[in-house]
Amino acid sequence: MNPERARRLLCRLQDAIRAAVLAARVRGTARLARIAAVTAADTIYAIDRVSEAAVQDWLEENWPRTAPLELVMEGLAEDAAHTFPRGTPVAATRWKLLLDPIDGTRGLMFDKRSAWSLAGLAPQRGARTTLADITVAAMTELPTAKAGCADQLSAVRGRGVRAERIDLRDGRRRRLALRPSTARDVAHGFASFAKFFPEGKAWLAAREEALWRELGVDGAANGQPVFDDQYLSTGGQLHELIAGHDRFVADLRPLAFARLGLARGAALACHPYDLCAELIAREAGCVVTAPDGRPLRAPLDTTTPVAWTGYANRALARRLAPALRRVLARK
Repeated sequence: MNPERARRLLCRLQDAIRAAVLAARVRGTARLARIAAVTAADTIYAIDRVSEAAVQDWLEENWPRTAPLELVMEGLAEDAAHTFPRGTPVAATRWKLLLDPIDGTRGLMFDKRSAWSLAGLAPQRGARTTLADITVAAMTELPTAKAGCADQLSAVRGRGVRAERIDLRDGRRRRLALRPSTARDVAHGFASFAKFFPEGKAWLAAREEALWRELGVDGAANGQPVFDDQYLSTGGQLHELIAGHDRFVADLRPLAFARLGLARGAALACHPYDLCAELIAREAGCVVTAPDGRPLRAPLDTTTPVAWTGYANRALARRLAPALRRVLARK
């Protein structure tokens, strides 16, 4: 399938997800916050069920029969294959679609902050397919109730990023010029460690503080503060890097849980579906890697815990990454 056509299809799919979520919110928000299920991947809320239904309906009606795909998405029954056209054997599919219909569910449920719909498409390589194989990606904002616009970003590997802002009143689109920060350090900017839950928070905060000491960033001592803004959405974190708002993000929760012996911590960590659109950040000029500096190669599933780091530009990566590795190597 032509990569540009695939990019447009992913954007149209996410337009349908956004429309379904916004329509459900108009009908009432209280019921959307109810827990619908608890799986090995995550807690599933009623609002997630709305988006999951929209995904399957849209794929059934619109995905090209000449490009059969396997869908990987949290909330699906694990004892059956999910392919489109329906009934296609997994071995006969040509593409693997990793999808997070709503990344940032909690923030959206309580109308605190936008969530994001994330999608990554890779040539089918069976169980060997990883994040590094994704060639087309899209991410679409699911905005709060007071928002009048929503952003949509998409990319084909090697062709840069297409960014648009959609007017929610009439559907009109205009091109956006989003650029990551060109800063060469984090002083007076936003740089964050993801530590959303009580579990592992002290361990993560200690490494965060140690990194800034390692780099000589100490607002109390010499007026070089660094600001923390935790966006409870991996897609949102990537968007903040792409848009030039943040300079650095580290999500080291899997490392913390492993070091602390928290066997159940995997459910509270970032998963491959949260990072299925990281191609867009790299196409924008950001650096997204594992904490050791290697490319992300997690399998396209819904349960593998993934630690990752994101830098707004290569200069920041060269400055911060070695210091972070030294901090993590210490006992």
